[in-house]
Amino acid sequence: MDWRGRRQSSNVEDRRGISGGGLLTGGGIAGVIIYLIVQFMGGSSETANQVVEQVNNRIGQSGETRELTPEEKELGDFVATVFADTEDIWSELLKNSTTPYRYPKMVLFTGNVSTGCGSATSAVGPFYCPADEKVYMDLDFFNELKTRFGAKGGDFAIAYVIAHEVGHHVQHILGTNEKVRKAQRGLSEKEQNKLSVAQELQADFYAGIFAHYIRKYLDADDIDEALSAAQAVGDDAIQRKVQGHVNPDSFTHGTSAQRKSWFLKGYETGDISQGNTFN
Repeated sequence: MDWRGRRQSSNVEDRRGISGGGLLTGGGIAGVIIYLIVQFMGGSSETANQVVEQVNNRIGQSGETRELTPEEKELGDFVATVFADTEDIWSELLKNSTTPYRYPKMVLFTGNVSTGCGSATSAVGPFYCPADEKVYMDLDFFNELKTRFGAKGGDFAIAYVIAHEVGHHVQHILGTNEKVRKAQRGLSEKEQNKLSVAQELQADFYAGIFAHYIRKYLDADDIDEALSAAQAVGDDAIQRKVQGHVNPDSFTHGTSAQRKSWFLKGYETGDISQGNTFN
């Protein structure tokens, strides 16, 4: 992917060089206390969130830090460029929508992280938190994707995963996430999982939409790298690798074939209206 020298997003928070964690979240008790104090003193919800963010920054600055390697810095620049592309693409695609695009943020971390959705470790993989509208990624995940799950690797495998998580942010903005949660109430686990699969496949479709609109920056192998990543993270591929057998009723993200198919549909059409994975 041709990315050097292009705009980088200012919405990427790199915590990889900070050890110990300890950041506050809206759901953490310290974060809640600060939030309530600010509101009690007449501040708005936005002001309260800004104060918590400022405290987080000071905590991060006071913790033990290390210098990132040149390779880590370059990877951070690449991620910021991809994130900027998602901002440009979705701002344009949703400019006439009743719910215009809001820029999410991305947090790069190592090991563990505190989020608006609670604490998490690298074991959960990249994820999107709708409570704070942030994408969280431990970039070491991509090494495991290659070494343990056989993905081809490459920079566009990372871009695909980022675009997928941003796809969940698009779903959050458009109200899809809330509709899925409501539809899942009272259903069996099997039926809930089917809706989760549809939701994840739509995020793959949105990742394909992203790829469609940056075609001019893509190299010959980039789409193959994305498809290899989609193959590796299919429910059937993961279950076969981890537990030696496949249980379709427990799928939550879709098979490798489904994930690749919906990504390609988004990539080939560039038409957001064709992404109804719930039919």
